[in-house]
Amino acid sequence: MHSREDAPRLVVPDQAEAIARMKIERAGWAVRAFARFDRAAVMKVSRAVAEVAFSQAQHYAAWAVRETGMGVVEHKKLKNELSSHALIDFYENTDLVNPRVDEARRMVEIPKPAGIILALTPATNPISTLYYKTIIALLGRNAIVFSPHPLARDCCCDAAAKLEAAAVAAGAPAGLIQCIEQPSVPLVQALMASPKIQVILATGGGAMVRAAYSSGNPAIGVGPGNAPVYVDPSADLNTAARRIVDSKAFDNSVLCTNESVLITLEKSRQQLERALRAAGAHICSEAETSKLRDWLFPEGHLNTAAVGKSAEWIAQQAGFRVVGSIRTLVAPVSHLGIEEPLTKEKLCPVLTFASAASFEGATSMAQMVLRVTGSGHSAAFHGEDRQRAMLFANALPVYRVVVNAPCSQGAAGFATHLAPSFMIGTGYFGRSSVGENIGPQHLVHWTRLAWNSDASVPFGDFSEVRAPFDNGDGVSAPSFKPSPPAATTAVDEGSSIDRDVLRQLILQELRQLTRSEP
Repeated sequence: MHSREDAPRLVVPDQAEAIARMKIERAGWAVRAFARFDRAAVMKVSRAVAEVAFSQAQHYAAWAVRETGMGVVEHKKLKNELSSHALIDFYENTDLVNPRVDEARRMVEIPKPAGIILALTPATNPISTLYYKTIIALLGRNAIVFSPHPLARDCCCDAAAKLEAAAVAAGAPAGLIQCIEQPSVPLVQALMASPKIQVILATGGGAMVRAAYSSGNPAIGVGPGNAPVYVDPSADLNTAARRIVDSKAFDNSVLCTNESVLITLEKSRQQLERALRAAGAHICSEAETSKLRDWLFPEGHLNTAAVGKSAEWIAQQAGFRVVGSIRTLVAPVSHLGIEEPLTKEKLCPVLTFASAASFEGATSMAQMVLRVTGSGHSAAFHGEDRQRAMLFANALPVYRVVVNAPCSQGAAGFATHLAPSFMIGTGYFGRSSVGENIGPQHLVHWTRLAWNSDASVPFGDFSEVRAPFDNGDGVSAPSFKPSPPAATTAVDEGSSIDRDVLRQLILQELRQLTRSEP
């Protein structure tokens, strides 16, 4: 039996558009049925998909690296795992299905799924993004149609089919999870403008995100990263250096949350350089930095050949050599700003390094980095001076500042308690509609029944009101017990996995992987 990878199906453009529109029609039938599932049935489907996603993490990690030529298999495997069980765990108690009764405000809130989601996936993180968007869509009773990046088409289409089969086996209607097999820019633009699409989840290049916002349909897009990381003299410099190098080397730095520019004070510079070397970084000479700049930013634009490649490979292409154990290239510069190309975002293990005479100067440098690109996204702070951490965060136009943790994983919610996400909202600073990590709650809106505020007007008892669910079997659910706004739902007692233990094991594996050679 041949996989899609062995024999991709070729169709002409007109056929591709017809097939894509048929998928949207099919998704419409599926989502109307799925909208009547109760929470237990929704969680059953979501968990079944997460289980299969987790079990196939290694398979699709290897496939993605082989197909795209980007990243590190073991790191992609870990990202795929974190986008399955860990994601379900985080939203275990988030009820987006049952109506909520707020007696104090005399209000009943009924959740309404978005409907059909068109989701773009990037070549840099194809499977982890597909896993993540699938699960957050299902948790809100939505259908999702993927348009994968052409460089990752085959692995994405195969993964979507695998997750769809798992959902159907768990009782979901067919058509909830689909993938466009022949994506193209004109086709995607046409689908984004379709009145049958309720919302677009846009992850990818800036042009495609802008196209999503101008499509005429609601869109949730994310802007580019370019995270400045400041290391304060109050930090344990060895620990900070190790965290930064581990983060920058993780999956060859294809996550938009990776550290881009390292800033410290002049009095700490030499000691931090020694710590960076000990952690596996190569500090470039002035000549090497010049070669790196010229190769990495020809004519001022990022050389896309560098994306997701190893530090050793990039150094060789730039015209100098480093030993195979080097995981990150550190490029010292004398200044930052629009005239210095190394100030820009770099989706590869190259870290720009600058120093300032004062904390205020370092903060100004970080502001300069974000003015070039990355506003609204992320920054990082290493140190024990809490006052400076507050001042640093307050001064920067970002919506998340990771403290004493690797920014690649921390801003994405896998080394902090932020929501785990592969869509990092950049908010108003980054010309986006959402400033937090995107989750299933952003794919559900609520209809509110608002009673007269006059206490003499009866509000009533909802304990005998029937829930509008039939789980696709035509049998109405019994009376529902409305959840208050802060209600939680217990973890499924029949689960064969201790999810807290599993999460700790995955995080331990993350720490081990990021300390090893890519």
